[in-house]
Amino acid sequence: MTMPIVEANGKRRSSRVFTRVSVRTSGKNADGRKFRRNGQTIVINAHGALLYLSETMKLGSDLILINPATEEEQECRVVYLGDTTEKGTRIGVEFLSPSPHFWGVDFAQDDWPASNPPPASL
Repeated sequence: MTMPIVEANGKRRSSRVFTRVSVRTSGKNADGRKFRRNGQTIVINAHGALLYLSETMKLGSDLILINPATEEEQECRVVYLGDTTEKGTRIGVEFLSPSPHFWGVDFAQDDWPASNPPPASL
């Protein structure tokens, strides 16, 4: 079972950053054929991304995202299928396990509480 992109109270789980980041994707398309493609994000956050992909996908499909700058891999699931443009289809993916550092972006502090909360004011 996947966690919702937006919590029940209507708040997002993490801040969104509208930025283009090169990304490599691999997985199986809607026809069950393996693929590897270079793509580009539209929006990133600590829990996933919205990206362009030139493959036909199904909701719930598993993908591997690779950050070419770090070669880090992250397993994710397709949670949104959007419109198709000359850049590809807009695909929303959610990381299977949180990875706030995958994109190399520091997201807002509220997104990932510090391991040592600040002391209470006196």
